[in-house]
Amino acid sequence: MCGIVGAIAERNILAILIEGLKRLEYRGYDSAGVAVIDEAGRLERRRRSGKIAELDRTLSEEPLSGRLGIAHTRWATHGAPFERNAHPHFSGNELAVVHNGIIENHVQLREHLQGLGYLFTSDTDTEVIVHLLHHKLERTGDLTAALKEAIGELHGAYGLAVISTRQPDRLLAARSGSPLVIGLGHGENFLASDQLALRQVTDRFIYLEEGDIAEIRRDQVNIWDADGKPVQREAVQYHEGAEAADKGSYRHFMLKEIHEQPVVVQRTLEGRLADNHVLVQAFGPEAAELFAKVRNVQIVACGTSYHAGMVARYWLESLAGIPCQVEVASEFRYRKVVVQPDTLFVTISQSGETADTLAALRSAKALGYLASLTICNVGTSSLVRESDLRLLTQAGPEIGVASTKAFTTQLVALLLLTLALGQARSSLADGVEAALVAELRRLPTRLGEALAMDTTIEKVAEFFADKSHCLFLGRGTQYPVAMEGALKLKEISYIHAEAYPAGELKHGPLALVDADMPVVTVAPNNELLEKLKSNLQEVRARGGELIVFADGEAGIHNGLGTQLVKMPHIHDVLAPILYTVPLQLLSYHVAVLKGTDVDQPRNLAKSVTVE
Repeated sequence: MCGIVGAIAERNILAILIEGLKRLEYRGYDSAGVAVIDEAGRLERRRRSGKIAELDRTLSEEPLSGRLGIAHTRWATHGAPFERNAHPHFSGNELAVVHNGIIENHVQLREHLQGLGYLFTSDTDTEVIVHLLHHKLERTGDLTAALKEAIGELHGAYGLAVISTRQPDRLLAARSGSPLVIGLGHGENFLASDQLALRQVTDRFIYLEEGDIAEIRRDQVNIWDADGKPVQREAVQYHEGAEAADKGSYRHFMLKEIHEQPVVVQRTLEGRLADNHVLVQAFGPEAAELFAKVRNVQIVACGTSYHAGMVARYWLESLAGIPCQVEVASEFRYRKVVVQPDTLFVTISQSGETADTLAALRSAKALGYLASLTICNVGTSSLVRESDLRLLTQAGPEIGVASTKAFTTQLVALLLLTLALGQARSSLADGVEAALVAELRRLPTRLGEALAMDTTIEKVAEFFADKSHCLFLGRGTQYPVAMEGALKLKEISYIHAEAYPAGELKHGPLALVDADMPVVTVAPNNELLEKLKSNLQEVRARGGELIVFADGEAGIHNGLGTQLVKMPHIHDVLAPILYTVPLQLLSYHVAVLKGTDVDQPRNLAKSVTVE
């Protein structure tokens, strides 16, 4: 995910820009650049492919100084990671732009601008923005007016920062589908794609909303909404938030990370959705052409990431019509594999350094797969560097050993992958992608509603205080969710927990059911609900105690031996993401009651970097 930093002040802001970029390094990038307007009023730029350290070295040899500037880290989507494609991009020597996102109509705009005499020096979609903006500036004479006109011709997702020698008293910004935040100082102001980049200079922020345009000066900030009307956006005081390496007001990192999920899911979606479809190029510049060739998918992962892959198998086959195999990495790497033609090899990992998954990727390269793609949370990791394509989740640092927010962002990324593959292969049913994109936009709100059930779930957890064993049941996409719930409970509370497809009860597990064996069930209101109800009756007939997480319209009720936790209604496809949250909370509260070490459970490590 790209990073943007901007600043306007009465002091040299170069160090602020570079430090801001470094604070966003974990997101991943392949080039970096900075541009400032110097004391003589000239627009100067330094760019380098590779790490920020390369840019740092260049700046030590060719210093820059200025009171207005923008900087960027880029992950290549249009054009290889060469210096000529790095941001900022210029039009002439008077206008500079940095951009996050994807401009879908860049080909048409490029042809139009070339017809007007503009010379393109990069392969990027971003360069059309800076030349289009220059064209508008020539006509209006005002940078703000030019930006308002220019964005009306852009289709896709963008977060923009703009500076010009014509009006060196302002830094401009525009947001559509890609986040931007303004940092407020005293006699100076800042801009970034994430407030983390600005924590060294301010703790007060204004979060731009969808469609906003901002004019940032040293002593004031003006904002217009999507309708062009002046608006006031609330300034927020920052208190140790999502990525800070302390617990803030939370008792444990795990609880803090559970409650961060609405925010990090929103970040994972940012810049990857257009009005009614997924931006396929978010997966890489070759993605659209490559995805159209995919006939099979092989997913390899470990632990929680393996469960995410199991959910994705249901999505890929039912929505995109693509056969999918899912395998534990430690098994995949040691067996003889028969590769189906045109198979996309997908790895999933929080850290990107999981030894078995990395070894599986390396062995896959010799097996004839069509291409490799990783879903990962760490942009600088080995998996990301060694895969052909990648989609970075935006979970931020996850401190608790038991994965929570990494899992839900992986599920979101995998659903984006499913829709992107279906789109590229024209295999999605009519209206499906638009409907699910709309549901994804609502997902953070639904997750917040699930988190609001915390007190209710804490009371349910008391039932487990003297228990040593537990079964988890689910059907369809909820079976992997049940597996993840069982894993969480055993990881942090040390209660022996196992998950089964509910239909398998009578094939053995039913022998274990009694009053001392709680049975946790996830029961969204879908086509498998009636069959699931029959399975629950089998449990009750043996004296088992049921804890059921169910849609309010599922027709399941509290009663003797049954505790019902009513869930918010959600589209069936997104139900696995939502139903994961209460299981995380249940495991957390049980572990607290048991007095275990929630964040660092015995015998486990956060990143398994050995076999």
